[in-house]
Amino acid sequence: MKNDAQPKLYLISKSPRRSEILKHLQIKFDALGSTYEEDPKDVNKLRPSDQPVRLAYLKASNPEKKIENALLIGADTIVLCDGKILGKPHSRDEAEAMLRTLSSRSHQVITGIVLLDQANNKTYSHTEITDVYFKTLSEKELQRYLDTDEPYDKAGAYGIQDLAALFVERLDGCYYNVVGFPVAAFGKLMKVAGYDLGDYMEVYNK
Repeated sequence: MKNDAQPKLYLISKSPRRSEILKHLQIKFDALGSTYEEDPKDVNKLRPSDQPVRLAYLKASNPEKKIENALLIGADTIVLCDGKILGKPHSRDEAEAMLRTLSSRSHQVITGIVLLDQANNKTYSHTEITDVYFKTLSEKELQRYLDTDEPYDKAGAYGIQDLAALFVERLDGCYYNVVGFPVAAFGKLMKVAGYDLGDYMEVYNK
């Protein structure tokens, strides 16, 4: 049964992949951008594994328009290899260097998710870590992938949900975390906050 009194859910992110995941689950939400602009000074004293949840909080705390009495979701994802963060590449050369680094080895994909409950003035957070194992990339595979548009808007220069699925031999942890939003972890976070994610899913509330 639909509960009209439940707070609205807002994803404070313009990431198409995060929105697609929530839409696939038929979760009712609105997506908004954040006015927060990433500044290294905000996280450079933190361990790399702690940075995503801090950035997720800063994003969620600064929606592009005023919202009241809602649940605000923030998320941030990084790729970590040998203690070094691999962000979004700014050039073909940078994307190539990242993919060569990931070839034949494992790395971590870390997503910080934050839920701001405005009505109760509470904040809930979680950090999800997935270990991803790449096969050895041939020169042909590497150059062919770099010729596409895929590497250039993704942390680590690849997207597991697209052509780079062929690069991944296995993973330990949540697949959706690698895409950019760990849905099972988010469902648990909602429960900790006192909400049932199923109440926001249209399939259950017709």
